[in-house]
Amino acid sequence: MQEKIDVLFDMESNDPDDVMTLCMLSTHPRVNLRAVTCMPGGAEQVGLIHDVLKRTEHEPIPVGACNPDFEKNCVSGFHHKWLGNWKAIKAEQKGYEVINEMIQKYPKLNILTGGPLKNFRHLDPALKIHRWVGQGGFAGDNIVPPSLRLAKFAGMKTCPTFNFNGDPKTALKLLESPNIQTRHLVSKNLCHGVVYNRKVHEWMHPHRDRSAGVQLIYKGMDKYLARKEKKFHDPLAACALIEPEIFKFKEVELYRSGGKWGSREQEDSRTFISVSVNEPRFWEVLVGL
Repeated sequence: MQEKIDVLFDMESNDPDDVMTLCMLSTHPRVNLRAVTCMPGGAEQVGLIHDVLKRTEHEPIPVGACNPDFEKNCVSGFHHKWLGNWKAIKAEQKGYEVINEMIQKYPKLNILTGGPLKNFRHLDPALKIHRWVGQGGFAGDNIVPPSLRLAKFAGMKTCPTFNFNGDPKTALKLLESPNIQTRHLVSKNLCHGVVYNRKVHEWMHPHRDRSAGVQLIYKGMDKYLARKEKKFHDPLAACALIEPEIFKFKEVELYRSGGKWGSREQEDSRTFISVSVNEPRFWEVLVGL
């Protein structure tokens, strides 16, 4: 049995795969989910997070919000079709407060980010982060060999990415920080190549009862697939956190130009961006095999 890793998950909730990642992390046999922070952090969103943690028997853990007074509803209608209704709960702590506390409490804390990085604006500059796994960034033709490129990104060296563009100043600050020991980035182009479809759903069927979290993912995708397939961005990043060996990474420096992000090879940057993944093993890690 491998030692469990301590994890803080920073998420948003417009896209269902963030909440599915929360389901996964809260019951995964190789993860100690220590805290959750969210963007932007309204009461409906925080209530959703507490509801999932209750369903997976993972309460109580700290749940922080970037803006606890945010009034706009940032939860999609699909979440209610999937999970029903829940009680809105105002967060008791700001996201950055929870992050600072967890870094101090757990020296080998792994931070997983699946949304804009505004909760990291006010990190204590004296604190050191063991590992950051971020869903974001782009690996272009100068990084990805021809055999691994997706046709939709062919000929591109830069591309906009939602999460990093949500707060580019903070993203660049984290990418350049000497206080982060290791950065693993799961790039936009790789995420677009990993899709939960009917074939995956059939494979998931015999594994659907492995945990309460996997049950919720299966139930959600059973409903989602009635409309379309789903790119699994944040679960992919979560598996990079749990078992990075199934990914091929290149050490790079990330840069931003004209609202787009790119990568160039750079030794000793301690920043690694994904180039490929062993997809069959990814699905196994997802369900806890």
